[in-house]
Amino acid sequence: MRSEETVFVGGPMDGRVLDVLLGVTGRPPGRYEIPVPDPAGGPPTVHVYRLEAAAVSRLGMPRGWRYVHDPEGRRGGPRWPWRRRS
Repeated sequence: MRSEETVFVGGPMDGRVLDVLLGVTGRPPGRYEIPVPDPAGGPPTVHVYRLEAAAVSRLGMPRGWRYVHDPEGRRGGPRWPWRRRS
């Protein structure tokens, strides 16, 4: 499997670089979830990062990727015109 060093921005992983496995298309997954165990033994806290382009070339193609902290942990996906966001 191929991997790529990807930068994390914001949240507890700010400034760290991790090797992230790439998919078949050569792109990292759209969401990256990091579970952090609770020291008191409760349910783990999950930090959610979403993928975005680190830079864009003159032709509009992404040049590298980075993960940005998403504090609400929204699920990404298609935005269908007939569905309301709640």
